[in-house]
Amino acid sequence: MPNVGPIVDGLVTGGHHIYLNNIYKKMVDCVRQSLSIGGLLYLPLALLSSTLLLQEVPLHPRRTLLTARTPLHPKRSRGPLFTSAMATTTSKAAPFAKKVKHEMEMFGDVRVDNYYWLRDDSRSDPEVLAYLQAENAYTDFLMSGTKHFEDEIYAEIRGRIKEDDISAPRRKGPYYYYERNLEGKEYVQHCRRLVSNDGASPSVYDIMPTGPDAPPEHVILDENIKAQENAYYSIGAFKVSPNNKLVAYAEDTKGDEIYTVYVLDADMRTPVGKPLVGVTSYLEWAGDEVLVYITMDEILRPDKVWLHKLGTDQSNDSCLYHEKDDMFSVDLEASESKKFIFVASESKTTRFVFYLDVSKPENGLIALTPRLEGIDTSVNHRGNHFFIMRRSDEFYNSELLACPVDNISATTVLLPHRDSVKIQDIQLFIDHLVVYEREEGLPRVTIYSLPAFGEPLQSLQGGRSVDFVDPIYSVDPSESQFSSRILRFSYSSMRTPRSVYDYDMNTGISVLKKIETVLGGFDALNYVTERQWATAPDGTQIPISIVYQKNLVKLDGSDPLLLYGYGSYEVCIDPSFKATRLSLLDRGVIYAIAHIRGGGEMGRQWYENGKLLTKRNTFTDFIACAEHLIEKKYCSKEKLCINGRSAGGLLIGAVLNMRPDLFKAAVAGVPFVDVLTTMLDPTIPLTTSEWEEWGDPRKVEFYFYMKSYSPVDNIKAQDYPAILVTAGLNDPRVMYSEPAKFVAKLRDLKTDDNELLFRCELGAGHFSKSGRFEKLQEDAFTYAFIMKALNMVPALGSGDN
Repeated sequence: MPNVGPIVDGLVTGGHHIYLNNIYKKMVDCVRQSLSIGGLLYLPLALLSSTLLLQEVPLHPRRTLLTARTPLHPKRSRGPLFTSAMATTTSKAAPFAKKVKHEMEMFGDVRVDNYYWLRDDSRSDPEVLAYLQAENAYTDFLMSGTKHFEDEIYAEIRGRIKEDDISAPRRKGPYYYYERNLEGKEYVQHCRRLVSNDGASPSVYDIMPTGPDAPPEHVILDENIKAQENAYYSIGAFKVSPNNKLVAYAEDTKGDEIYTVYVLDADMRTPVGKPLVGVTSYLEWAGDEVLVYITMDEILRPDKVWLHKLGTDQSNDSCLYHEKDDMFSVDLEASESKKFIFVASESKTTRFVFYLDVSKPENGLIALTPRLEGIDTSVNHRGNHFFIMRRSDEFYNSELLACPVDNISATTVLLPHRDSVKIQDIQLFIDHLVVYEREEGLPRVTIYSLPAFGEPLQSLQGGRSVDFVDPIYSVDPSESQFSSRILRFSYSSMRTPRSVYDYDMNTGISVLKKIETVLGGFDALNYVTERQWATAPDGTQIPISIVYQKNLVKLDGSDPLLLYGYGSYEVCIDPSFKATRLSLLDRGVIYAIAHIRGGGEMGRQWYENGKLLTKRNTFTDFIACAEHLIEKKYCSKEKLCINGRSAGGLLIGAVLNMRPDLFKAAVAGVPFVDVLTTMLDPTIPLTTSEWEEWGDPRKVEFYFYMKSYSPVDNIKAQDYPAILVTAGLNDPRVMYSEPAKFVAKLRDLKTDDNELLFRCELGAGHFSKSGRFEKLQEDAFTYAFIMKALNMVPALGSGDN
């Protein structure tokens, strides 16, 4: 936790089975009937979203959007698309996908994909759906023997949650805003209360009043009510108008990240105007009666920015900007001063920005930073200055500039580029600048005082950094009031639950406003967090974050360990707290994160050295971390399990092919495993921009390099560990067919008897199910699989943990 000034507790509140042809035909008929009557299975997707949220990892990183492709399916027979080995009538066998030869040739190289038929862009082919259902049934059968243990873990995980709770209230104008969870309910209520002493300046000691004498709670939106008619429900944006009278929110009811935006009267909860349909979750208020939002083109690339006046029809909205280059996508954010809306167009290496003066929306967008190849800029505003973060090949860790609003060419360097310190983000206040930096793999928060409006703005002096007591930790900015001196941030470590602090930037006093409640006798002192450094094949030192229950582990090589990795898109997987993880730690499992190249933990060069033609560093770094943990006796090969999602699933697939002997079990969540085939298809939305991440395989050098690690292309006849693969049918980022093909080919070629399980959620997308308890059930299932592979599942009725 922070260690700056006095801490004041301001806490408010093996099996086999037979699938005969007649059973298969009945399944297909059942699926066809379901489709014909609008049953549980999804119909073809009309559109896919393009939000640029990071889904993976805390605030979890995302694999850029993948979506429907131009139909390229070979002609296929109408016979059963999966078969099964004959076995006894009391056991079951895995469904084997039928092989339909599909050849792809480039540069004289012929690849054969026998499972290309599994890609159905409409998500409605009865034969494909029947195969996915068969895989799900097989997974349920194999895990049925540990269902009691899974249920035990689920009850344990849920038992740690204070189900009736609220978030740390955040002050905005005359209100406190917060989210409330209700006991037994999957979703949150969005609430607010009036501030009793609205005339007083905000203080770190402020506490939202409750009780009979306090202003009443007002529920603006109850997601539980909205979700009643939908198997999936997620709100991607919840934006309050500057005058606090209206709320605009973006709603997704399928998991495909296609949003509909609704506007509500915040007091009356009545709709205002007609909803905006087929949009992303990028949404900002430009004053009290105007919204700015983003739509996509025919290949679902976010390409247009629109201005919508309340009370008018969406068809009459004016287009502020249209990006025609398919290597670029548009982005949107409001300045913290709320005086400007910034519109950016970005590729993986280039970003340039326009601004919209909220007081003069009729003037449209005005160019702020130029479109220069390799120059990446982000902008904020305070007083009569724009603040610009600028990155280039020369200044790879970014520099911070300022320029007058009325003379944008007169830039001044406030923070110069530093080789060892990366500027991650900035946050502006009326009198302060907060800089979020990274050094030696850890985040840092530094606060600078700013001169009064109108005074010259030169280089920054005398920054004060916030100190943190854990050796490894995570810090994230939170929404704060621009006009106040109070910085709000959230802090956690692998043993410290998420804690929200208000920090007085004048006095340095830090006040705890909310800490995640962990029931069930949790004591942070029982856990140890530490950092290790592994040596990569090229000599690079790779940081590893580790946590374990100090009373249970021996550190003699006999302990089980779960190693997580991601390593793409410059995403930082910082060591943060996750309460569900306690079910592993409290059973003696060590948990570790490999901060491998391709991520951003160690600065921009860390990312550059794990992409394009250096991508294999990501995989060899992970293997080096695994070998280091074994060498240092944190675990052994027989006790080492691995996990990764999305682009982290690519990591898992690649290292399984490279070193299957090194791991006992692996979990690959929604894995991006068919890299070469996907990146050869420019009709896939955003694939063109992804060429700056992975390379353009239409060029011979990238083609053969990507083929050397693409997981589907490198499966071979060898022993593999136990593997669990997951997918979401409506996933717009990694099509379900990628993990499906990976599993089908693995099942055909692998030479071991270890379990290979595939679970495809037929009513969800990239982030799987939407309810908070549903997600806990998935964690319990994954943990049960890992513990089963480790032979750590207690016998039914034993009473052991």
